Amino acid sequence: MTENLIGILILVLYFSPVFYQLVIVLKEYKTGNKKPFKRFKKFLKVSFLILIPILIVLALISHTNYLNYERPIAYDKIDEITFKNFRGLEFFKKSLYGNKRFAYVVTTIDSKIEENKVTVQSYFHPSRSFVYNSHSNSEELLTHELYHFKITELYTRKAKQRLSRLSQYNKSKIEEVIDQARLEERGYQKKYDYDTFHSYVFSEQKKYEKEVDSLLNLLSEFEKPKISINEKD
Repeated sequence: MTENLIGILILVLYFSPVFYQLVIVLKEYKTGNKKPFKRFKKFLKVSFLILIPILIVLALISHTNYLNYERPIAYDKIDEITFKNFRGLEFFKKSLYGNKRFAYVVTTIDSKIEENKVTVQSYFHPSRSFVYNSHSNSEELLTHELYHFKITELYTRKAKQRLSRLSQYNKSKIEEVIDQARLEERGYQKKYDYDTFHSYVFSEQKKYEKEVDSLLNLLSEFEKPKISINEKD
């Protein structure tokens, strides 16, 4: 049963009383009785007023699980992350390419621009990241997801490296550098998943691990969140 079909069935069940009332209205309307139509309009309005807040709440907790919230985790705490930190909810998607044992991680490059200083930092979002089983002991799956976080950190450091080369403070240019890093990071993340087939191609997974670790070491001087922009003549 597909996700769309499940959604349609839920809506049909929810609105079944509405359909029943509609049948009654049509029968009465043919006899010239318009009073049931007015009651039907009111019933329909109430049904939507109840449904809309429910859909909004479901959308909110599907994006971020506020029912089991954990604040974003900075990259320097990566070694402390386990699948117990993956607190996101997934209402419909129950498999990935037919495999029910799957996970996904949500990471971001966050920034704060101040005069002559810029903070650029990578974060893992527990309440937006999902795993089929928080007690999973699959090291391979966890490693794959954590390398997504490492890739985010890699492009965070690349952004700081580029910012360090700026000759003067320019907010627009700073934002452009950070946005470009985010764009490149998203592209690399997609390539990583494609080439490794979400960790199932072992040789590709190991190749990416080696490459990402090596690049992170090369950019170790940009490990700290803050970068100064020194004015140059």
